[in-house]
Amino acid sequence: MYKEECVKDEKLPRINLRPLVFCAFGLVFGIFLYSRIRFGGIAPSDFCFLLVFLLFALFPLSKKRVIFLICAVILFGGMGASGMHFYTESFLNGKQDGQYTVSGTVTSFSFSNGYAEVLLEDLTLNNVSVGGKMRAYVLSENVRSGDIISFESKVTRNGLPVSGDSYSEYLFYSDIRYEAGSVSYQKVGTSPNVFLRLSSALYDRLNADMGGAEAQIAYALLTGNSHGMDAGLLDAVRTGGIAHIFAVSGLHIGILFGAVLLLFKPLRRKAFFPAIAVAFLYAALCAFTVSSVRALIMCAVLGGYRAIGRKYDFLQSISLAAIIVLFLSPAEFLSAGMRLSFGACLGLALFSGTLSRLFGRIPRFPRFISNYFAANLSVQFFTFPILLETFGYFSVWGFLLNLFLIPLLPALFLTVLLFSVLALIIAPAGAFLLAAPKGLLALLLLIFSFGDFSFVLTGFSLGMGAVVWLIATLLLSERFRMRVSVRAGVAALLAVVFSLAVLFQNAVFAGGRISVYTRGSGCAALIRTPEVNVLIIDGDILKRHAEDFLSRNYGGTLDAVFVLSEEELDGINCAAFLDTRAIYVRDEIATGLKKTPVIFAETASLGGLTFRYETRHTLTVMGEGIVIAFDFEKSATVGADLFIDSASGGLLFSFEDGIIKAI
Repeated sequence: MYKEECVKDEKLPRINLRPLVFCAFGLVFGIFLYSRIRFGGIAPSDFCFLLVFLLFALFPLSKKRVIFLICAVILFGGMGASGMHFYTESFLNGKQDGQYTVSGTVTSFSFSNGYAEVLLEDLTLNNVSVGGKMRAYVLSENVRSGDIISFESKVTRNGLPVSGDSYSEYLFYSDIRYEAGSVSYQKVGTSPNVFLRLSSALYDRLNADMGGAEAQIAYALLTGNSHGMDAGLLDAVRTGGIAHIFAVSGLHIGILFGAVLLLFKPLRRKAFFPAIAVAFLYAALCAFTVSSVRALIMCAVLGGYRAIGRKYDFLQSISLAAIIVLFLSPAEFLSAGMRLSFGACLGLALFSGTLSRLFGRIPRFPRFISNYFAANLSVQFFTFPILLETFGYFSVWGFLLNLFLIPLLPALFLTVLLFSVLALIIAPAGAFLLAAPKGLLALLLLIFSFGDFSFVLTGFSLGMGAVVWLIATLLLSERFRMRVSVRAGVAALLAVVFSLAVLFQNAVFAGGRISVYTRGSGCAALIRTPEVNVLIIDGDILKRHAEDFLSRNYGGTLDAVFVLSEEELDGINCAAFLDTRAIYVRDEIATGLKKTPVIFAETASLGGLTFRYETRHTLTVMGEGIVIAFDFEKSATVGADLFIDSASGGLLFSFEDGIIKAI
């Protein structure tokens, strides 16, 4: 009898055939493959997860199963690549750089030092309608969402993203095609979009009756617009791993949907209709962000299944949501919000059941606590590589903070939302109505003022380790059939392979490596050898961008920072905030720095490498039998084996014994 059960179990597929899952996988892979080919170099490792997935999904072999899987991956992969291609070509359409009379509708805004950064839609340039959006800086703090404004300015056109450059990817998937400098403007009208006007009214009401940092937190909590929050608080929230609280994540939609379901519980199955209607209106207020759309679709699928009395399949609903979102906007695949939003749901679907049963084996451990711990760990496990590769760090505090704050979020969110709506309706009583939510937000501010949540894992990249991690999420999940003993062996093997992959990605055993970074007009390059770690920057790079670059490539103390700029002081001011033993510049200049030594020299020798300033903005590096030239302004011609300029952002090189390779 036991042998017969084993034989039956062996004939079962390792992965169940869920049609929407395979269609979504094909769509995602098609978009991913097109992006790698169009925006960055494709690597053999890009196909590893696909091959492992298909290898196990195809068995047991049957004609219908094989035909369906191959057709689903090819058909939806082709649709994903085609959709991404049409989006890319659309992004490239429109006007080029030049002086224009601009008109557009403000959809979001943030204020700083007397000016506003605004995002414009429904654009016209010289009275000609163009697609896409524009980011502009206007000299006023009176602009609001829904305002139609006009101004004259030099307009700069944004190009296609560079693989690995999160900023250029953000501009691309947000469809921000144009940039304009600081300008004066005229308000020429108001948008008929009631949700934009409502968002503006909410901002004014919160600031009038709540005021201070609490108003900015409340506005971020309700609309996802966190640009107005204090920079220090926002950094603490991000490093604490709870930034999703201010991103209108699926959690917010789910809380609201569940609250309305509970309110209309006497309607039974029909309670779905008012719940989904309220969720839709709230998503509209938040400008239909990808996370709100994903949550809205999943709530609709969940409610729809319950309304017709059918069993709900979590993986199928996630897949359906992904297909709809990526059909509407394939470039959202590059969005960190998209990947984290769906990654969190996949983590729940793949691991929460197994971990819950594991915690349940602990004597006298309450079941609801087991489920809660399992859900939090599942989300953290699946989103770990996404967070690390997207932001350059992973919060060590994330699990504990989410463990305590997520249960409190429904009360906080619903309280702020309810009293904010009442304050909009009964304006004279606004200050009284908003007193309670202000107190709750002040308590949150107090916690983050006294607590230090800056402990993060940073300074390295996963590289091929990210692929190994994804394969592990497939093979070790409860959705993949495998004996316990085999699963334990696979887990041990994958742990070793992952460790080796990360080690070889970040360690330099011989020769050297060069990583190049470009963000706007700022540039940097990191040279690493077994003996020395040196950063080269220009005068345009910002401190936060330099720190972001280092967070993904190197976490220790730099041996030196070399500044390449005609305006050397700007580069020195940036380098002074970095963890470095010395700052090098070509010509002597008064700095006033005491903590970090500033060395003025045309040549320097560090760790077997010789650095030589040819001009203020041109540096040559000699070692390993080669010459490498750096000139981010591209104004000088220097004989070298490798020339690195501002167009080299996102590239990685290795050099050893006279040989240079792009990797």
